Amino acid sequence: MIKKIKITILTIALVFTSFSFTDNYFEIAKNLDIFTTLYRELNNYYVDETDPGELMKTAIDKMLKSLDPYTNYIPESEIEDFKFMTTGQYGGIGAVITKRKDYVFINEPYKDFPAQKAGLIAGDKILEIDGVNAKGKSTEDVSKALKGQPNTTVRLLIERPYEENPFEVSFKREKISVKSVPFYSYVEEGIGYIKLRSFTRDCSNDVKNALLDLKKEGDLKGVILDLRSNPGGLLNESVNIVNLFVEKGQEVVSTRGKIESWDKIYKASKSPVDVSTPIIVLINQSSASASEIVAGAIQDLDRGVVIGQRSYGKGLVQQTKKLSYNSQLKLTVAKYYIPSGRCIQALDYSNRNDDGSVGKIPDSLMTAFQTKNGRTVYDGGGIMPDIQVEQEEVNNLIISLVRERLFFDFATLYKYQNQFFNDDSVFVIPDSAFDLFKEFLSDKSYDYKTETEKAFDVLKKKSENENYFASIENEFNTLFSEFELNKKNDLERNEKMINEILSEEIASRYAFQEGRIKTSILFDKDVNEAIKYLNDKDLYQSVLTTVD
Repeated sequence: MIKKIKITILTIALVFTSFSFTDNYFEIAKNLDIFTTLYRELNNYYVDETDPGELMKTAIDKMLKSLDPYTNYIPESEIEDFKFMTTGQYGGIGAVITKRKDYVFINEPYKDFPAQKAGLIAGDKILEIDGVNAKGKSTEDVSKALKGQPNTTVRLLIERPYEENPFEVSFKREKISVKSVPFYSYVEEGIGYIKLRSFTRDCSNDVKNALLDLKKEGDLKGVILDLRSNPGGLLNESVNIVNLFVEKGQEVVSTRGKIESWDKIYKASKSPVDVSTPIIVLINQSSASASEIVAGAIQDLDRGVVIGQRSYGKGLVQQTKKLSYNSQLKLTVAKYYIPSGRCIQALDYSNRNDDGSVGKIPDSLMTAFQTKNGRTVYDGGGIMPDIQVEQEEVNNLIISLVRERLFFDFATLYKYQNQFFNDDSVFVIPDSAFDLFKEFLSDKSYDYKTETEKAFDVLKKKSENENYFASIENEFNTLFSEFELNKKNDLERNEKMINEILSEEIASRYAFQEGRIKTSILFDKDVNEAIKYLNDKDLYQSVLTTVD
């Protein structure tokens, strides 16, 4: 056994030597030998029983974590989850699940997939899976149990709110293909909207088909491409999506890394669909990677206007390498650069602070670049939108109601009491429902502290420490009592935001994800801003034009 290990170490050292052409192979071989002997001694002599596989997984994860968050080891047991991230496909029941206390619940079934067709709804508690008690199981445990080969049967024991007895449901798993474009439609006369969820395989064809459908349905005068909260995915799909809107041969993105022979320039290789219709790309702080390639390329080429908030700033490219025993390594191999020449990576993982943290590149060190029309853009911190839209701050009351799932639970109750809904999936909560929601909350716990309360706490503590509190205690208590009276009106003060959240949640009960998106557009500040610019050609063009 030891002989085999030494041969393996020597082989690895030679491989490293052939790739890097450096003379550090001795250091590599030495440290591999140290690790192997340490690993053996732990397994042989540690006081408690150890799990060799878990020990190795921990060691690998810690090693890769020191590099960047995107370089990951994928064991065989997690390959299916990884494939889902790149293909959007898996074998299962077709539902989003969530953990609440001791049980996992159905959070939202996908329309026309097994869970929904079998009658499962949001709020259903999973008591058993194929006769096995699900109490205490994690979402990962339940997810693995629900997934499986298509046409295999799964049997669930379900407890449903407002129904007296649990019931059993049995149905077959299917191949689940989660739509990369969950919704597209006209949001106003002449203005089309396309929501792209992720950059999975063939998503560019989904965007293309949505664009062509919009052109068939009406006179398309402007397109809103929504990439908000899109974490990215496949690089080639981002190139293909930009290609829909720019001429063949146009450079979209390039990659440069340690191995020069791997450096590559990606150009639009197909005939475009539309090179003239005005485009608005929506981004936010959770738009990353491939989303930033699309938004950045559209911005750099002055092909459209970017609206929203600064994007995440992930300018690193990953590749997967097959390892032994059906495992894989996803590792960062390059940085990507959009047409102006800028890299929008926000964090420099190669230069860490003394405490191991990684700081963002300060604005003062960012470099200016020029778009095709000569507009100034910057590197080093995500894509800065051409038009920034300030988002309404979410206060602690709303956060508490979300955390305690009270919006979710009220939507479940509302659907139970109002089974029928005749509309095209848009839902706006009636005024009477707000009073019902307040009544619903009357016996619910949703403790929260406002920023004012936190300030009161700080004032009291500091004044006590400095021996001032005794002299101001009466005034302090009077002022705090006044505040407590005012706090009781927090629900009314937040009625607008509460109604918007309830409308989206209830819409999802009747029309699933499409209903949620369609309803959210009614209250969407970014979409409204996009519509304003697309309806005013001069305003739109003014953004893309330099001022002498």
